[in-house]
Formats: sequence, structure tokens, C-alpha cells
Amino acid sequence: MTSLKNDLFLRACKKLPIERTPIWIMRQAGRYLREYRAVREKADFLTMCKTPELAAEVTIQPVDIIGVDAAIIFSDILVIPEAMGMTLEMIESKGPKLYDPIRNIDQIDKLKKIDPTQDLNYVLNAVSLTKKELNNRVPLIGFSGSPWTLMTYMVEGGGSKNFSEIKKFIYNQPKAAHKLLDLISDNVADYLSAKIEAGVNAVQIFDTWGGILSPNDFNEFSLQYIQKVISKINRNDEPIIVFAKGVHFLLDKLATSGADVIGLDWTMNLGEVRNKIGDKVALQGNLDPTILYADDEKIKEETKNILSSYGFGSGHIFNLGHGILPDVNPSKAKYLVEVVKKESKIFHKV
Repeated sequence: MTSLKNDLFLRACKKLPIERTPIWIMRQAGRYLREYRAVREKADFLTMCKTPELAAEVTIQPVDIIGVDAAIIFSDILVIPEAMGMTLEMIESKGPKLYDPIRNIDQIDKLKKIDPTQDLNYVLNAVSLTKKELNNRVPLIGFSGSPWTLMTYMVEGGGSKNFSEIKKFIYNQPKAAHKLLDLISDNVADYLSAKIEAGVNAVQIFDTWGGILSPNDFNEFSLQYIQKVISKINRNDEPIIVFAKGVHFLLDKLATSGADVIGLDWTMNLGEVRNKIGDKVALQGNLDPTILYADDEKIKEETKNILSSYGFGSGHIFNLGHGILPDVNPSKAKYLVEVVKKESKIFHKV
């Protein structure tokens, strides 16, 4: 940590004393930035992910442009299913498509246990290059989808409105589902371990679709596999963040999953969650992303409300409660960062 010029994010993850609350923004390298769109005109999305020079360039853009306290490597969670043998296409304005979605155990038997240094080497190269170009200015975060979220995409074949195929799969073929989740868990753990080896300072596990499960099903099909991934990651003191969108009901179990930080969506009260689990883990979040459509006064008011809700002391990383939306004015994101940096100082005594 000490080699970084700005290690506020890492210290907050570990609940160590800090001078102010750090901030980064989910999807901060993305379409809302003019500079990102200029790079995107040169290459399609997957080509950007697979070209280390382009991935590094857009990863660093938010650090330079809006002043965030951490960078997150530009990639996509679906590079893992692709590396396992599925065909992935990113369809403009529609989202991802995975061909021949998984519907039975025979298809699972054809999927591969990946070697990240071979199958996802382009991501590791992007990490190495980004680290070099960041020159220790801020920490670099690596990420993956959770096993459950990745399986959901693999079974549905893309996004979904009602998640009928994945629900049919887990209820009618539970053994197949658990077999696939085991394989994905091994791949995710190896992938995140390889990212740490390549130089990331922290990793985040996105359980985007955890909230579509009942509490019992979340326990069975998501939480135990998040725990398995965390237990198998090779790390030194690199923090692990778990962001399970919509999972209000098992925060206490998430807090004992082995994660250092729990990310919260905007529907949760930060102060109440701190009272419930904040002695066990640091918390990340949780401004409603649509607040960035508002005027500066409203942005400042809501930001101060979140800072006040968490209260005094370390253990809070400011973030949005989900990804920044693509039509947000970058000046609003920059203003948010400035407000957090200024207004959070009163909550920290070093």
C-alpha cells in the first residue's frame, strides 16, 4: 500500500484511518465520457477488451478526467464464459448474446477449466500495462461476475426480463446447476488470483442477479459459491469486495463470507447497514445513479446525506449504488467526486 501516492481506497477497505472518504464509480470507464467514445470509434467493445493498449487507455481516463481514487480495469464479466468455450457477441444497443445457451449437463461437460494465463492473457496484459501507466497514482481494481450471475447469462443466453430459463434450470436440474457453479467458481477464483498476480490491488465480485433469488435459493445457488471463490483466491492483503445487487436479506451472511467490503445498492440505508454489519466489514456505496441527472445542489445534498448516514470513522468507500448511466454529463460525475473529497473530511480525524 505504501508505494501508492493515493492509497485512501485500500485503507478504507481495511478500515484503517484516512483523511477523507475515497470515491470511485462503477462503470466509470464508459460511454458517458467523450474520451471513451473517441476510443470506441476505433474498435468494437470486445476488441477494446482484448487490446491491452485500448483497455489501459480507457481504464485510466476517469482518473485523469473526474479524479476518482481508484481505477477499475476495463473488461467484461462475460470473458469467462467465452474462455470456457461459449461464443460471445456484443450487440450494439441490445447487449451481450451467448450462443447455444447451457440447458443440460452434456453441454456443461463440454465447457473447459480455464487457464487465465493462456485463455485470458489479454486481460492480464491489460492489467500489467495499466499498472505501469498509472505509475502508482491510485490503486487498480480487478473484477469478475459471481458464479451465479455468470451462470445466469450462460443459461439465459444474455439478459432477461423474467429469468425463466435459469429458474427452470435450477429447479429441474439442480445437480447440473451445482456442477456448473462449481466449475465457474474454480475459474473465477483462478482468474481473480491471476489478476492479483498481474498487479491489481483489490478485486470486486459482481453478483448482479443475486437479487432475483429468494433467500433460500440465494444461500444455495449464490452465497456458497461466492464463499468458495473467496476462499480459493490467492492474495496477500488485497481486499475483496462483494456487490450483490438487491440482496437486502442476507447482509449478515455476506459480511461473514470472507469479503473485506460489501457493496450496497441505492435502496439500502447506509447507516442502518453499518449498524448491522459495519463492525465486520467496510461498506461501499450507495448514491442512486440517477441523482447525477439532478442539479449540483441536489447532488451535493444527497451526497452529504450518505456521508452523514455512514457517520464518523473509516470503512466507507463512496460509490454509486450501481453503474453510472451512459447519458450522464461527465461534469456531474466530476462534481460528485469534488463534493465527496471536500465534504467527507469532517468525518475523519487522523
